[in-house]
Amino acid sequence: MGIFYQREELMPDSKTVVKSGSEKSISPAVIKRLPRYYRYLGDLLKNNVVRISSKELSQRMNVTASQIRQDLNNFGGFGQQGYGYNVEYLYNEMGKILGLDKTNNIIIVGAGNLGQALANNQDFDSNGFKIIGLFDVNPRLIGMTVRGVEVYDIDMLETFLKEHEVMIAALTLPKSKATKVAEQLVDLGIKALWNFAPVDLHFPEEILVENVHLAESIMTLSYRIHSHNQ
Repeated sequence: MGIFYQREELMPDSKTVVKSGSEKSISPAVIKRLPRYYRYLGDLLKNNVVRISSKELSQRMNVTASQIRQDLNNFGGFGQQGYGYNVEYLYNEMGKILGLDKTNNIIIVGAGNLGQALANNQDFDSNGFKIIGLFDVNPRLIGMTVRGVEVYDIDMLETFLKEHEVMIAALTLPKSKATKVAEQLVDLGIKALWNFAPVDLHFPEEILVENVHLAESIMTLSYRIHSHNQ
């Protein structure tokens, strides 16, 4: 199912606000590509690139220029004929579309190796994601800090969520625990689950779930290795 998006577009060389049109559904495939655009545009910005054409961007990203134009047209287009895309403007607008212009508080449930690895990832901070708490059942982990963030007893979840505004919960739990904990989090008001447990979580559509299965990713790579060598 797509999401609905409505925006007003302000071109970088103009002060005129242009309505992008009525609500339209954005396909999941387009949404999946948005973070790649944001990452490549960020690299261009760091290299002091001021503008870029869809053709040049397509060569860097290995995506067709037509696909890039179609994707961006879902949100108003952003480009100017004969000029291309203003890199800084498009980067900032892409950040707004992805919600990165706001601070998104995250908790991590499961403070083992994977949970700690996520908490140690400094890229989250620069993209507007703030990890404000980790939770676990292991007494050896409770009370420790990971990059300045405390690990709490999982029994403190309800109290913590009443005292802090949290939209996203990352689950780095065993399969046997994930569904029950996810249901508890939803009951406590969590609206988005970033699930690393080896099980697919299913909730009503108002609860957003991103299932990330690392083992499946390496299996896909394994298939490509062995099929290539046959």
